[in-house]
Amino acid sequence: MKDGVLLLPSESGVSQHERAVHQVLGRKIAALLGTLFLGDRDATEHATGNYYLIPSDTLIGSGRCRELGIQGIDDFFGGVVAQPFMATKAISHPLPEQPRHVPQGWSHEFSRQAANSILGGRTVFDLADAQRAGEQLLEHGTVRLKPVLGKAGRGQEVIHDRQRLAELLAEQDAAEVATWGLVLEENLSDVVTFSVGQVLVAGITASYYGSQRLTRDNTGVEVYGGSDLTIVRGDYAELMRLPMPEAIRLAVSQAHVYEHAAFAAFGLSASRRNYDVAQGIDSLGKPRSGVLEQSWRIGGASAAEIFALEAFAADPELRSVRASTFECYGESEPPDDAQQLYSGEEPEVGRLSKYVKVEPHVIS
Repeated sequence: MKDGVLLLPSESGVSQHERAVHQVLGRKIAALLGTLFLGDRDATEHATGNYYLIPSDTLIGSGRCRELGIQGIDDFFGGVVAQPFMATKAISHPLPEQPRHVPQGWSHEFSRQAANSILGGRTVFDLADAQRAGEQLLEHGTVRLKPVLGKAGRGQEVIHDRQRLAELLAEQDAAEVATWGLVLEENLSDVVTFSVGQVLVAGITASYYGSQRLTRDNTGVEVYGGSDLTIVRGDYAELMRLPMPEAIRLAVSQAHVYEHAAFAAFGLSASRRNYDVAQGIDSLGKPRSGVLEQSWRIGGASAAEIFALEAFAADPELRSVRASTFECYGESEPPDDAQQLYSGEEPEVGRLSKYVKVEPHVIS
């Protein structure tokens, strides 16, 4: 039995709304494990003991895991990789030909294994490489520039010509790009983004597919507004037994291939895995589908994941549920059948409310 559940906030800080949600989920996970939620980890107070950790970020390096007392996926909610770039969307594309900079631990094999599960694009760790790769991609249509540390689509730009490409690259931090990478990706229209993932907590495995909703923040910018998930007890094979549209079946299959390649190429260890899969129309009018990025840490869909695990733990006969998360800007009241996770005024984004809803899933 664990001595307790601890949050491990990011060194760069955690927003007020994220902290509130993490605390709710920390209590839920503690209940699943039959132990206490103890709040934030204190390096002195919790230096020894058998704790379950919930890091805000993907953990980097086996040394960090040893320091935290993590021996395997039963000890934490999230994932661990060897190098910083492995925790980001940087892995989702191959490097350009003859790159000026290749980070330690880069895997060309990952791109080969995941080739049929990703969109067209390049990852770069050098701004001169970015200009060259971007110009080549522009020959085939518009390009989306994606800083890999951005969340909820913030910071992304659609590029139509070389001049705009150069202007945007001039705004990038060269040192940050050298460490974390920068993505240039074919831009799709009429995009639908699916979520596919799997979690393992307290001996219960749950897998899911779903779709993301967009909303407008308090400045009118279109951002992530929540997820609607169908979650089953069991692994991806159990998930694929459900009746589902072919578009979703393709998304689940691509996410599974992407994940398998990550385990093989990067030595991934993770109890929480989530993949965004985009389907839309490319510049030639052809349908495209591919994994945009992964999340091996607590994320926007985690409230749905953990509330579903709670439902499975309460009813051993329950096989599947529908679970939804909501992020609403401005004044908003959750429906009667939802549980509010947070409501408050955020310094950076203004008024924000978050809630989650779980309901039975009827298989037709």
